[in-house]
Amino acid sequence: MLKDKLLPFINRYDEISSSLADSSLDVKKMTELSKEQSSIEDIYTKAHEYIQTHDNIESNKELLDDAELGELAKEELKILEKRLQELEDEIRVLLLPKDPNDDKNIFLEIRAGTGGDEAALFVADLFKAYVRYAESKRWKVEIVSQSEGVLGGFKEMIALIQGKGAYSRLKYEGGTHRVQRVPETESQGRVHTSAVTVAVMPEVDDVEIDINPNDLKIDVMRSSGHGGQSVNTTDSAVRITHLPTGIVVVNQDGKSQHKNKDAAMKVLRARLYEKQEEERLKKETADRKSQVGSGDRSERIRTYNFPQNRISDHRVGLTLYRLEAIMEGGLFDEIVEPLIAHFQAEQMKNAGL
Repeated sequence: MLKDKLLPFINRYDEISSSLADSSLDVKKMTELSKEQSSIEDIYTKAHEYIQTHDNIESNKELLDDAELGELAKEELKILEKRLQELEDEIRVLLLPKDPNDDKNIFLEIRAGTGGDEAALFVADLFKAYVRYAESKRWKVEIVSQSEGVLGGFKEMIALIQGKGAYSRLKYEGGTHRVQRVPETESQGRVHTSAVTVAVMPEVDDVEIDINPNDLKIDVMRSSGHGGQSVNTTDSAVRITHLPTGIVVVNQDGKSQHKNKDAAMKVLRARLYEKQEEERLKKETADRKSQVGSGDRSERIRTYNFPQNRISDHRVGLTLYRLEAIMEGGLFDEIVEPLIAHFQAEQMKNAGL
């Protein structure tokens, strides 16, 4: 019974409240307990409402045969039973194991794949869509690194997105995004297919990823702009190679070598964390990988068909004919919400909820 699963949360929350009332508690322990209590506060509140609603239903059932109160109890039961079902659905989501990265900022990395110049142009378009979505959520977007395409757009774009829920809402964007449209350079109006890859990596700190300085090869060089021309007169660009993994990060956006190195190190940490997570997932079951989403860039997850104004997410069988509006960012939740619901349902099934 769901009530039995909720009682431990109620008891633990009350136990923490009693502990926090102890004036002899040291600051470190108080901080730990406060953080734990905050993490279960939502389920504690919903659990109380669930139990109260359940009790009210039982009380109203006893009044159904009452000559004076029977009809009133019947109407009240309809409302209470509807609310009980809503609470059950909400609580099942809250009971799911929490992704430790959900509250983190993210590095969004978009790279041009097949399709050459058209793919680079779509990198720019897709990035604009994410920026507009971020603005609608009041998240902050900071470009970390970019590499321009020959005819415009970007071969690669890396940005830091900071804000509550950034990772939890965008973590399923990782993979191959295919675009079908008529390029501006196409004189005969033929539809071309190209692709870009997206990676969503949580921002991590030094504690989570420990990098040995001896494992790094750091090169400084002259920054170059579009077409290879020099954009400044100092060797400010930084290339960091992580020797054990072969991961290479280049940053040349800032005029300061120090700032470019700091930015490159942040991206390197995120990529190493991503690699660490991929290796962890490989050791786990296929069910586990399917419920959290692998984020594998080789997996084709979505198609953007501009001639038909159609966007399709292949993982959940979702097709919408509002591509232009979604690319404007305002309706992006119409793609995000079904993905979250799908993966939550997968988690519930595997967790037996």
